[in-house]
Amino acid sequence: MARPTRRSPLTGLGTLFGVTLVGLLVLPFLALAISTPIGDLSEGAAHPLFVPALLLSLRTTLMSLIVIVVLGTPLAWWLASSHSRAARVTEVLVDLPIVIPPAVVGVALLQTFGRQGLLGPVLGAAGISVPFTESAVVLAQVVVSAPFFIQAAANAFRKVEPDMLIVARTLGAAPPMAFLRVAVPIALPGLLVGASLAWARALGEFGATLLFAGNMPGRTQTMPLAIFSALESDVRLAVVFSLVLAAVGVVLLLAVRFAPALRQTVGRSA
Repeated sequence: MARPTRRSPLTGLGTLFGVTLVGLLVLPFLALAISTPIGDLSEGAAHPLFVPALLLSLRTTLMSLIVIVVLGTPLAWWLASSHSRAARVTEVLVDLPIVIPPAVVGVALLQTFGRQGLLGPVLGAAGISVPFTESAVVLAQVVVSAPFFIQAAANAFRKVEPDMLIVARTLGAAPPMAFLRVAVPIALPGLLVGASLAWARALGEFGATLLFAGNMPGRTQTMPLAIFSALESDVRLAVVFSLVLAAVGVVLLLAVRFAPALRQTVGRSA
């Protein structure tokens, strides 16, 4: 006769705590969704701030993502394949923007690229002004979101067996070709996750962008900054903008969760 299993008191307590935490995470977004009438959505989409801010966010985040993937992929491969002290130090430096507040990042960017900053005189002599421009938006997004891609990409590349690259080299493939045809396809699910996380972080960037690029409608005002501006005059409009940005985040989350599994399913069927 099977003995009844004894349930630990901690199990019920842990379940209660878990449900409470999930409620705290989900309830605000549920309140955001149910507090927005359909009519407010159409009015918000027709507001002069909406389309320019949305297009600017999509354009700048796409540009920042391209920069991050192009520059971050080789860096992630080096971090994954190297066991040197320099690689470990670099990995710590790459993670700095995650633990430093975005406002501090914005001030640091001003001290680097501003007129009186570290590179200001050099850029000024070349006729280049970075702060309070669209380039500043992209630069702020790159700095705060690049660590998320590099971390995920490095972890994905660590799953690539070195012997597979050696075999590709013995078959005549040059090192760059072996990397593109062997390492990248194996690590692709992790690269996609990292790119999605970096894009989501760039899309929601606020503090560094506000201090380094400003909040100028049509020029540097992204969707988070448009929400900030709308909140000062019309709470309903801020709610609509927030709901749109949250919907984009949900789409990115679904892509992160299901894209690798979908790729594996397609690969098996092929």
